[in-house]
Amino acid sequence: MSWNWFKKALQEKPKFWETYLSHFVGKERSKRYVIFDCESTGLHVKKDRILSIGAVAILDDKIEVNDYFEVFVVQELFKPESVPIHGIMRNGNEDKIVEAEAIIRFLDYIKDATLVGHHVNFDIELINEALGRLHLGKLKNEFMDTDAMYQKLKHLHFEEHRSLDELCDIYKIRKSDRHTASGDSFITALLFLKLKKKLEI
Repeated sequence: MSWNWFKKALQEKPKFWETYLSHFVGKERSKRYVIFDCESTGLHVKKDRILSIGAVAILDDKIEVNDYFEVFVVQELFKPESVPIHGIMRNGNEDKIVEAEAIIRFLDYIKDATLVGHHVNFDIELINEALGRLHLGKLKNEFMDTDAMYQKLKHLHFEEHRSLDELCDIYKIRKSDRHTASGDSFITALLFLKLKKKLEI
């Protein structure tokens, strides 16, 4: 067995990752937005873990109700103190998959869409940490933050943050299924459309 063959084998990436990267090469970027949210065991991106990912797509300024995504992740790390926030039990009734499979399905769902979230950097970093545990690169998608959009609209300083609850109250958005990944992604999608229209983007 030659060293060059061994080195090449180490450099080879799994098919799902190559498929994901192919969406960013040699073609016009998608006009699809994916609004997503992660529920996690806590707020430390390196130490905490993803519990669920929820997402919904927007195309032509309309929420595509049949184009949605939701997975629950097997809890290798369990923090009972976080359960009252997200409501996900370690041995709950949800069908759970391992983190690697959740990431594979998420990449297949998002493709080259622009990712949108409220304080989205945290969710992006959670996904990137999970990709790192698979020895892969980081997300290539462009992304937008609804909090940053509101700051721009109101000419606020970048440190003047607003919570999702506050903006829902301001724009009279019903907070159904709050603190679930799928519920928060749908709420954020409604907020995104309102801000996008006001910003004329």
